[in-house]
Formats: sequence, structure tokens, C-alpha cells
Amino acid sequence: MNERTQRLLELDHAHVWHPFTPMKQWVNQQVPIIDRAEGEYLFDTEGNRYIDGVSSLWCNVHGHRVPEIDQAIRDQLDKVAHSTLLGLGSPPSIELAAMLAERAPGALNKVFYSDAGATAVEIAFKVAVGYWYHRGRPEKSAFIGFGGAYHGDTVGAMSVGYSDLFHRPFVSMVFRTHWAPSPDPARPPQPVVDRLKMEDADGQAKCPACGPEADCTQAVFPSQCPRLARALRDHCLDELEAMLQTHADHTAAIVIEPVMQGAAGMVCQPEGFVRGVGELARKYDVLLITDEVATGFGRTGPLFACEREVDESWHGPDIMALAKGISGGYLPLAATMFTDEVEGAFRGELRERKTFYHGHTYTGNALACAAAIASLELFDRNRVLDRVAANAAMIADHLEALKACPHVLDVRQRGIMVGIEICRDRDTREPFDFAKQVGARLCAAMRPHGLIVRPLGNVIILMPMPAMSPETLRRMLDIVVETINGWKYEHLEG
Repeated sequence: MNERTQRLLELDHAHVWHPFTPMKQWVNQQVPIIDRAEGEYLFDTEGNRYIDGVSSLWCNVHGHRVPEIDQAIRDQLDKVAHSTLLGLGSPPSIELAAMLAERAPGALNKVFYSDAGATAVEIAFKVAVGYWYHRGRPEKSAFIGFGGAYHGDTVGAMSVGYSDLFHRPFVSMVFRTHWAPSPDPARPPQPVVDRLKMEDADGQAKCPACGPEADCTQAVFPSQCPRLARALRDHCLDELEAMLQTHADHTAAIVIEPVMQGAAGMVCQPEGFVRGVGELARKYDVLLITDEVATGFGRTGPLFACEREVDESWHGPDIMALAKGISGGYLPLAATMFTDEVEGAFRGELRERKTFYHGHTYTGNALACAAAIASLELFDRNRVLDRVAANAAMIADHLEALKACPHVLDVRQRGIMVGIEICRDRDTREPFDFAKQVGARLCAAMRPHGLIVRPLGNVIILMPMPAMSPETLRRMLDIVVETINGWKYEHLEG
């Protein structure tokens, strides 16, 4: 270790409190200190090179030091770095809002800026409650969320995306939320299991997930079983409807991470689930908020995940929260999008006091918006969504090799968002001891091979950049497969 690295580690251990990090253990670790980046790679202070397999926490889109985005920020610096949107306009914020409205699904047409995913969803929650208040329905102030959801760590985000692991000390701070079941194929509820068994002629399951049906007899991983997916979708939608029948009169909105619940461990939703939720929201007169902070900007295939479900029966959400990839992974920026109908509830005469009194100092920051404009232009110019489709196919093909590992419980994928859940025993679904940090140790074993990835508990998360080259992605997948298949798991719990 060189002198500079040693000095930085000592200062880090003395002064920096890291997010989501067990700090007692942290001070005894010697982790890479990232000094610079180039394209798809990160370089530490020791000169080691790593593939950025987490897209710098799910936000980088086109790579690091992208000339077009770098130049857009430099050009904006020559004009103004930041000015407030309170009572003033800003060309980058105006132009970006128009670009987002043009690309957004359904009737989303208005943009309210902030600076992080949690603030984007907090704005969504306040607007949803305010919408009903201004329409003369102040009693509609509660929310329906989904089990396992995560929407951030501010108070409202905790309330609607509560995680016992993350938020237990703060449970006294959260507001009332009703929880609908999420369709998790690795942990199907007992009614779904019983239903599938009853449908089986002989009661014997040929597929680890369910039973003998022609289109799933070859399934090894639960998330790849279409029969289980359909049963989960129908069960969870039935439960949501029952909840709405009881609580719709007091509910402002349903909140969902569409297609893939990220921080839950990449729990993928069956086809038609998001559309079904949207149809129920409309039927019972509640708003639908889609949290696309993680899933937006090409991660699941289309630009926005909920586009996968838009059709003649469901035209899209009432509110959509965006962050992470919005600026290409360069600068803090978030946006909450609304239909004209939702935003219109806050218009009126001054005496009516309908103004949405909410804002942030760096709302619509000019540098961040300039980066976001350049990023969206690159989506078009470089056909990034085509690259995502090709990369998603490569991922699915390479991860087939994990079927040979008895310690891989499930491989969950939507587009280029991937969760690989490891366990002590696939047949019994017995998990590894959480305290042993098996997932973290597996990820650490990939670093010497030149790859940085992060786990969520015992789920290894793969989040390549949407624009990642096939060559780099292939190397990333080889490292992952070789490490998981080659590890001696009896040593991992030592």
C-alpha cells in the first residue's frame, strides 16, 4: 500500500461515516479508494482497475468521462452554475422538462425538480395528498405500498417503503401505510403454493417452483417459472383489490417500483402486474405513483420501466419519480412528473391558497440539467436502448451457467437489472446466516479479478451501465459466474 492510500484510509476511518455500512467492521477493512475513472472502469489510488459493475450505485448510464456530457457541463459553467427556480426560469431546466415530457409514458407532462430519489418520492406523496385535499377529499391521505418496497430513507419514503432492517429504530416517525403483498417468486405465500399443488394431477412438482406444466418443466429458478408467475400475479392483485375495497375512500395513492423492486433484492414482477395495479387504481379512484428512481433510463429495457405495461387498458401512471440515471450519473438531480390533471388541482386564485409551497435550494440546478440533456441526446444518438436489449440477452445467456450451482436459489432479471440470490441449499431454500455476510464476501472475492459489485444481503446485484460495451460486459459476467460456481461454500461461513 502506498503512502497516499494509507493516509487517506486513516483519514477516512477517523472522519467519514459511510452509508449502509457497519462502521465497527469498516475501520478494520482496507477497501479500494476510487481516484479516477475512464469509460466503464474505476481506478483506485493503488492503480488497480475495476469494471464499474454497480454503475456507481445504479446511476451511471454512458460511462465515466463521457466527452459530450463533460463538454455540456463545461459550456454551462461558462454561463451560470446555479440560479434558483423560485420566481425565475433557467434554460437547461426548461429544455430538459420538455424533453422528459416528450419521452414520458401516458399523459405525464409537468416536471417538478429536486435532487435525489427520496426527495422525488416525497414530492410525489405531498402532491398526491394535496391533490385530494384541493378536490374536497381531505380524508384521502393514506397510501398503499408493497411488501419489500424501498423508496429512500427520508421520513415519507420510509413510511411507504419500510424496511425493518433499515428503519426499525425510526418506526415511531412513519405515517400510516397499508401493505399489499409483492409477487416474490422465491418466497411465494402459502395460498399460492397450496393452489398450485391442488392444480397438479399427481401433486408432484417437476419444477422446483411449482408443478408439471408444459411451459415450466425445465425451470430451475423460481423467477423463470411462468406458471408460478401467473399465480403470484393473480393472488397479489386479488389481495390488492380486497385492500382497496376497504381502504380506497381514505387512500391518496398506490406507490410501486414498476417491474423490479430493486433494494428488495431485485424482485421481478410478473408480466401484467404493473398494468393490473394501474387498472385497480383507476377503478377505485386512487392515484398511481411509479417510483422509477432505479428502473428508469433504460435499466429494464425501455426508457421507463412502466412503458412495458402501457396498453389500451392502462395509459400510464398519474405521477412518476425519477433520479439516479437522469443526469447520466454525473450530478445530483431528480424529477417528479405529473399529469396536467394532477398539477391542475394546485391552480387557483390566490385567495384559494392552492399553491404547492415546496422547494429545494438546488431545484433545477443548471449544471445537472445540462448533463441530463446531453445524456438524453446520447440515448438517441448512440441507440442505447438497442444496446440494452442486446446486453440483456447476453446476461441471460451467460447466467444459464449458474444453474449448475446448488447454492444459487434464483436468478432474477429484467433488462440489465439482475439479482443472483445465493443460499445454503437450493432444495430446502435454507438461507446463509445473515451475520456471516456471505454475499459481501463473494463480492469482495471478485475485486482481485477487476470487478466491483455490491450485494443486498445474500443477493449479488449486477447493474451494468446501459451503454456498456459487449466486451466489458462479457468479462464482467465471466468473473461473476466463475466466482459463484467456483467458490468453496463450506469455507464461506467460517
